Amino acid sequence: MSDLISTKGLTKRFGGLVAVDGVELRIQEGQVAGVMGPNGSGKTTLFNMLSGLFRPSDGQILFQGKDITHLAPHKRVEMGMARTFQLVSVFDSLTAWENLVLSTIRFRKGQQTFRNLYFAPAQKRTILTSCLEALEMVGLTEQSEKPTSELSYGEKRMLEIGIALSLKPRLLLLDEPLAGLSDHEISEVLDLIDRVKKNFTLVIIEHKISKIVDLVETLTVINLGRIICEGDPEQVLCEPSVRECYWGKETDTCSM
Repeated sequence: MSDLISTKGLTKRFGGLVAVDGVELRIQEGQVAGVMGPNGSGKTTLFNMLSGLFRPSDGQILFQGKDITHLAPHKRVEMGMARTFQLVSVFDSLTAWENLVLSTIRFRKGQQTFRNLYFAPAQKRTILTSCLEALEMVGLTEQSEKPTSELSYGEKRMLEIGIALSLKPRLLLLDEPLAGLSDHEISEVLDLIDRVKKNFTLVIIEHKISKIVDLVETLTVINLGRIICEGDPEQVLCEPSVRECYWGKETDTCSM
């Protein structure tokens, strides 16, 4: 398999702080990959650079073989990249349905002009079908007309994932999708991811590694802005360097 996205010497500095330090990451087409590391290790900063929210201080990002290092976030979405955020990012003032329609129209080919974004019919068959499929996929069909502000946090998380799925991405980046969820909601999100993962390349940042260790094919560990280990999840979790950065030198634990 070829690399769908890769980085070369990717670095991000905030003044004197080096948040990401020379990261060389390779994600193959169709892969389900996990990224883990202690708080402040640089995981979300890495995602922010991959998705275009942060511009790298140094290094290069390649997506589908093209240099996207300085490409704007919306252009990356148009190329087939979508992401969710550590804190749920949806429009509370809109209904669940309107959230989906807005994002689908915004990034559908031929709809990117100001006029089309605000005045094109939202009932076009392709848009309608895509939004209905996404709502059904995430189990929010019955809540479609409900104001998003009235949804539970878990339902908002599902809506955010549904918005990303409605864009039919080639690459989906999930930043701690289980954060703040109950055990029941975690099970629902994991079941959804397991059902749809075959449709795209997936990269997940997650602290609850025990929840995704059977879901991901590879695991990359970042500490102090650098990749310290990557490979088979079970083997990675037993690496002394990984155990030390999480539990200290005295532990013999080989799983999370």
